[in-house]
Amino acid sequence: MPADRETLLTRTRERLFLRQAHGMRIVMSHSGWKLFVVTTVLFSTAACTRPSVQPDESLRPPVPAPPGASEDRAVLAGEWEYEDGAVVTLKLDEQGNGTYAWKEGRFETTALTGRTWRGMWFQKENDREGGFTVEFAPDFSEGEGRWWYSRIGVDHTPEQPGGTFHLTRKLSHARAAETSPAP
Repeated sequence: MPADRETLLTRTRERLFLRQAHGMRIVMSHSGWKLFVVTTVLFSTAACTRPSVQPDESLRPPVPAPPGASEDRAVLAGEWEYEDGAVVTLKLDEQGNGTYAWKEGRFETTALTGRTWRGMWFQKENDREGGFTVEFAPDFSEGEGRWWYSRIGVDHTPEQPGGTFHLTRKLSHARAAETSPAP
């Protein structure tokens, strides 16, 4: 009987140990699961709440003009013939801003980089405005342009197309007199 009793005690201890070990595994597996869930939630929260870094366009330095490019708007000053079916005279100041008679129009220069002139046009009489771009010849005597609408009355997204135009510098009487006669 003692051997049976010892065997019985050994089996009882083994069962008890196995139950304790099983209980620890359950506790460990629950703890591991909880740790996994908590870690996942923390990382997900950190990833989702981290502010995205967007570059602020207004803080970027302006792109320098290519070598030899003219940014001197004075080259725009004077009278120009705008040809878009009809011919209209533009009168521009040293900054490239000016007026024209058609529909009480005016031009505003936004950029002159190299030989590319960009700006806005406004017509008070028919309540329209838009943008334009001109590519000048190397001597700035003429250029090819494109214009578009940005607003027609209260419509700030007009679908009406713009068009193209040709721009030619008008020679003043003084400049014409300076030109030497042809041989």
